[in-house]
Amino acid sequence: MSKAEKLGFSVSRLARIDRLLQERYVGPGKLPCAQFVLARGGEVVHQTLLGQQDPERGAPIADDTVYRIYSMTKPITSVALMQLVEEGLVALDDPVAKHIPEWKDLAVFSAGTGPYLTTPCARPMQVVDLLRHTSGLTYGFQNRTNVDAAYRKLKLEAMHGGHDLETMIQLMAKVPLEFSPGEAWNYSVSTDVCGYLVQKIAGKPLDQVFAERIFQPLKMVDTGFSVRDDQRSRFAACYDAVPGGGMKLQDDPQKSPYLEPPALLSGGGGLVGTAADYLRFANMLLNRGELDGARILAPKTVDLMASNHLPGGGDLTELSRSLFSESTNAGVGFGLGFAVVFDPPQTLIPCSLGEFYWGGAASTAFWVDPVEDVTAVFMTQLLPSSSYPLRRELRTLVYSALMETNG
Repeated sequence: MSKAEKLGFSVSRLARIDRLLQERYVGPGKLPCAQFVLARGGEVVHQTLLGQQDPERGAPIADDTVYRIYSMTKPITSVALMQLVEEGLVALDDPVAKHIPEWKDLAVFSAGTGPYLTTPCARPMQVVDLLRHTSGLTYGFQNRTNVDAAYRKLKLEAMHGGHDLETMIQLMAKVPLEFSPGEAWNYSVSTDVCGYLVQKIAGKPLDQVFAERIFQPLKMVDTGFSVRDDQRSRFAACYDAVPGGGMKLQDDPQKSPYLEPPALLSGGGGLVGTAADYLRFANMLLNRGELDGARILAPKTVDLMASNHLPGGGDLTELSRSLFSESTNAGVGFGLGFAVVFDPPQTLIPCSLGEFYWGGAASTAFWVDPVEDVTAVFMTQLLPSSSYPLRRELRTLVYSALMETNG
């Protein structure tokens, strides 16, 4: 009996994952590469490696290929902030202005392109609003409002631009909020602000905090804000999806800005790393804060993070101002750093109550299923993540291969 079978999976059904990724995506040239790692109880039961990490040069994908993980940085930043919460250095209900005095006069956009007409916030922005994206902040790339436009004009999200994290925070003090904190959910630079809080409260640069508190204890040896010299041969090319199914080179791995340390240490999207590293991070969360003797968070802290924190207990379809992904988000709330399933039937895909997950802009994804003891990490490099329904398809194929369930 194979390890997969011992851990409750059908080998023939797991083979559907490779088949789908090859025949639907990598083979036809819709994805440059695909790496998928599935584990149960921390043990790898299936790994997919398809395509090329650098198609321009014919470099094949490897199990240690380095990827831009973009917004899969957010759970890592959230964990770092929760470590400081555990130490009593910051509280979830702290007003953000307690830690960022420049923000004490932030108000809600009413009209204008600058100077702005504003109205006062119904209540102050709290740290919990940053973690769950109910802060009233936004992203410039959403292209929806005058506030988005202001972010673009200020180049707030330019990791490899001219400003650092401190300057980003100062610039944001000049731009009003989209809405009063707690009134809605809007995907935003909130987690970059969490990164700033981590850096300020810990008294060290964010990359150093991550290395000391998370990466070194978890042996995440290939994760950081830039590609080291010894990683260059393993760094993947990134592509833009082209209408009709093709792709064009977006970032050449031999000329990439990621080859140098960024000006802005983006806790919202700045990390590069490997599937193996991220699986270790996911397995730590599955184990409620611990992996191989390294205790990162207390069990109750992870439980708190993996609970739905949206106001009124609603889901993202009710509260979101920006449904940006390929899923409908029905039955899905948001915790402290990632989405959380609280009503599985509403999702219309196989999943578990309490499962939590997130993804990155280049179509990467991970999920943690505490009921079935499952973790999964998917890596590729294609922008935007909404190009194909990969995350829904992978979940469907994984759970259709799970023969011995706990729930």
